[in-house]
Amino acid sequence: MRDLAHFTRRGLGLAAAALALAAFAPTGATAGDVEKLHFLIPGGAGGGWDGTARGTGEALTKSGMVKGASYENLSGGGGGKAIAHIIETKDRQAGTLMVNSTPIVLRSLRGRFPQSFRDLTPIAGTIGDFGAFVVPADSPYKSFADVAKAFQEDNRKVKVAGGSVKGGMDHLVASLTFQAYGADPSKVRYISYDAGGKAMAGLLSGETKLLSTGLGEALEQARAGQVRVLCITSKEAVEGIPPCGHGVEFVNWRGFFGAPGLDPKLADAYAKMLGDVQKTDAWETVRKRNGWVNIYRSRAEFVAFLEEQEKAMKALFQKLGIKTVR
Repeated sequence: MRDLAHFTRRGLGLAAAALALAAFAPTGATAGDVEKLHFLIPGGAGGGWDGTARGTGEALTKSGMVKGASYENLSGGGGGKAIAHIIETKDRQAGTLMVNSTPIVLRSLRGRFPQSFRDLTPIAGTIGDFGAFVVPADSPYKSFADVAKAFQEDNRKVKVAGGSVKGGMDHLVASLTFQAYGADPSKVRYISYDAGGKAMAGLLSGETKLLSTGLGEALEQARAGQVRVLCITSKEAVEGIPPCGHGVEFVNWRGFFGAPGLDPKLADAYAKMLGDVQKTDAWETVRKRNGWVNIYRSRAEFVAFLEEQEKAMKALFQKLGIKTVR
C-alpha cells in the first residue's frame, strides 16, 4: 500500500507562526493570540469543501495556531451564494476564510455565477484530491473497464452521481474518463446532487450505480466496507486503489479565499498560517485520514495557478463543445 505521504511536498520553508487575524487580535500578535477563525463553506455537509474546511480548522486548533474555529455551510447556486455573501458583507468578513476549489474556475467560465476568483482575495492553495469512481460494496463492477463496457452496451442504465452541477467538476471528470475509454462523453447520464454527502447517499440508496467524487470524500465509507473505490485519476495507485488508466489524470485543488479588499498584510498572514500548519503532526493526521495531497501555493503562486487553470479549462470546454462566457 502506497501512502499519500509519497506525494507530499516538504520543505515549505515556513518557520514562524502566522500573525494574528486582525478581527480578533491586535496587529503584530502571534498566532496563539487568535481567538477564532470562521470558515465559510459553499456546499452542504459531507462534501469536499466541508471536509477541507473542517479538517483545516481541526489542524489549526489542535496545533495551537488558532484558539477556535467555527463553520458555516451556505450552499446554493453551485457555490455562487457563498461567493456573493462574502463579497456583499466584506466589511464583516475580516475573520472569515471561504474554502473553494476547481469549480470556482469552471462555473465562472460557464457563467453559472457572475463572479470569478478575481472578485475575491485569493489566500492560498492548500491540498489536492484525486477524482475517484465509487460503487456500492455489492456492485458487479470490479473495474472502470466493467463500467465502460456496460455504458457501451446501454448508456441509459449507467447513471453517474456527483456532488456538483452539470458541467461541474464531477461531471467533467466523469465525461473525460468515459471519453478516454472510447465512449461518447455527451451521453453520460449525470445526476447532480448538492454536495458529495448527498451524492454518496444517492449511490447507497440505489438511485445511481456510480459516483464521481473526490477520493477524500469516499475513503471513510470505503474503509467501513460500505462502498468500493474502483479507481482514481492519478498516475499511480494510492492507498491500494488503482489508477483509472488510459491516460486519465486529474487533481482537484482546494484552497481558501478572503473577502475583496482584504488587507494584504492580513491576507499574507492567513497564507503563511495555512502553510505553517502543514508542517504539524495535527495536519498530517487530518491529511492522511482524508487522502489529501499537499500542494501548498502561496498567494502569488495561487493567483498565477488560477489564471493558468482558467486558460486550460476554457480550452478543454471548447474541445468538449461546452460554451463559455469568459
